[in-house]
Amino acid sequence: MRSVEIAGRRYGGGPLFWIAGPCVIETRDLTLRIADTLAQLADRLGFPLVFKASFDKANRSSGKSFRGLGLDEGVRILADVRQATGLPVTTDIHESHQVGPVAEVVDLLQVPAFLARQTDLLVAAGRSGRAVNVKKGQFMAPWDMKNVVAKMDEAGNPNLLLTERGTTFGYGNLVNDMRAIPWMQDLGRPVVFDATHSVQTPGSQGDRTGGDRRMVPYLARAAVAAGCDGVFVETHPTPDTSPSDGPNMIPLDDLPALVQSCTRIRQALLAGETAR
Repeated sequence: MRSVEIAGRRYGGGPLFWIAGPCVIETRDLTLRIADTLAQLADRLGFPLVFKASFDKANRSSGKSFRGLGLDEGVRILADVRQATGLPVTTDIHESHQVGPVAEVVDLLQVPAFLARQTDLLVAAGRSGRAVNVKKGQFMAPWDMKNVVAKMDEAGNPNLLLTERGTTFGYGNLVNDMRAIPWMQDLGRPVVFDATHSVQTPGSQGDRTGGDRRMVPYLARAAVAAGCDGVFVETHPTPDTSPSDGPNMIPLDDLPALVQSCTRIRQALLAGETAR
């Protein structure tokens, strides 16, 4: 069974788990408010949840775009989230020197898609002792992720998640091939589907990326039907006011319905496998 250990709990191969939170840490109060809402939702509906928020969004279309509160303040806020909610937390790392201070606080290190081939970053993350989530580059085939698995194995870290987040299709668009999910699962690691970044339209708004959040539920349900182990979504109380990835995030109030519909699909799949 494909599974990894995150904060003492196994993820993958069983109940559908979720990685959810805002794109970027905007303020401490807002981040804690979203985390508390998500923690209550996970408790009420009974699903495993990792809270996600980025202290820095280094991959921005424009150098003038809001990037976050930075490493020091961001890590402090993530520590507050962890203490206040009891949720495991994850955040992006972009450079090897960030691994040490971030790994002291977070339970899951996330490597962005554009950096999926950065060997030094992957090895540093693997040697941190924390679980690692590597997003498949938009420019990579699913089977190319075997090299990510090999790098993590060489670093001595078996706790690796692989995330599908769409593939570049011409200019300014992404498409999803759901075959990527079983193909990457063949590499022996749990596979997460990133339902919100998959609806991006890169650079479509000139100095920033656009997207179509209406498509998130359709893609999420399709990915769960294809057998993904977990779902990644970015969510916000008012996405259109967010300074980063607003067009792709789903409203926080819409998340319960999405979780419930995906859970029913997952349960049907597991029941079908048991009946065989």
